[in-house]
Amino acid sequence: MKILHTADWHIGKKLHKHELNEDFDLFINWLIDYIRSEKIEVLLISGDIFDLANPSSEARKQYYQALVKLQQLECKIIATGGNHDSPAMLDAPKDLLRALDMDVVGGLPVDLEETLVPIYNHKKEVELVVAAIPYLRDADLRSGAGATNYEDRIEAIREGIKDIFHTVAEICKSRYPDISVIAMGHLYTAGIESSESERDIQIGNLAAFKASEFGDHFSYVALGHIHKPQKVNAAIPVYYSGSPIPLSFSERKDDKRILVLDTEISWEPESIPLPVFRKLIRISGTISEIQQKLNDLVATNDLDSLIEIDLIEDQYDAQKIYALDQLVNNFEKPGFVIVKQRAQFKNQTKGTSELYSETQQLEDLKPKDVFLELIENHEYDQEAKKEILSAFDEILEEVQQSEKPVQ
Repeated sequence: MKILHTADWHIGKKLHKHELNEDFDLFINWLIDYIRSEKIEVLLISGDIFDLANPSSEARKQYYQALVKLQQLECKIIATGGNHDSPAMLDAPKDLLRALDMDVVGGLPVDLEETLVPIYNHKKEVELVVAAIPYLRDADLRSGAGATNYEDRIEAIREGIKDIFHTVAEICKSRYPDISVIAMGHLYTAGIESSESERDIQIGNLAAFKASEFGDHFSYVALGHIHKPQKVNAAIPVYYSGSPIPLSFSERKDDKRILVLDTEISWEPESIPLPVFRKLIRISGTISEIQQKLNDLVATNDLDSLIEIDLIEDQYDAQKIYALDQLVNNFEKPGFVIVKQRAQFKNQTKGTSELYSETQQLEDLKPKDVFLELIENHEYDQEAKKEILSAFDEILEEVQQSEKPVQ
């Protein structure tokens, strides 16, 4: 049986307010072609289907359109909820989707047997069981009961996760003896790499679950939550498929993947690279270096490349910040969009509260005295300094006039 493992679709995701809906559509179209050509029989989606618990109508439409396209492939679809998802929203159309041979488990059922999805072969015999375990919330783990301090709660969370996976394994042994089981999960395990776009779960990831605690009954554990594809060190095959598209600039160098199992060959998956639909580019340096790097860009992808700019200078200079704003506002190059900019100064000027000795109180000083002290720390020529002071005097006068009581 051929099984495809993916996760962390994050439908509706915006990267610095830039929509990634086109990226997802291109991924789905590629995925459909791959499933059809490779005759994939089971598709596993391990959580974080949506980016928000209350997704927009456009995001929901994309989700259902993707399911309609996938359902036409005669491929069994099993999806679970992640920490970004609303269990109630995912579970609402459960009966309708099940009639279309799709199983979605948004939140943990009271009866753990309801997480089990038997997969039948052409002889109508159960060939495989999938334990579709969604993201486990505190209420599922009962982590507050009996916890007297923070450390106790952390340990209670770990034990709660362990108990659920072990209980599901025991149910499988009883109901489906001698049948291989794949477990799905959406959680943070110890010893893996994360990225900026992954929301901390289970108390800031301090309750990282040890992969050894999955036990030895599962033939494969299909995980979601970590966006970088990777294998977790365990006695059994435990893998994160990663997200199919980059969701933050920290993921710009990741090789996005899907994982494919052929159970007749091995429980170790084959890692299949995904096409790069859009590049994320981080450009850093001085104003002149940034300008040169922007000039050198050459478009190569289907979608516009998104750019994040870091201005790095030695000394703070308001004129350099203004120059960066002008550079960004006037940037026009087909195939590229600047979505974020920021400035860093190695020798950052002290805040106004640090410019004076402890014996001087900031509220005792005149505004112009403070401003003069600030600009003394910057390398302006005399002409520029005169213009800055003149502008400050105008602003100060306007403020003072506005504060005068009306006669």
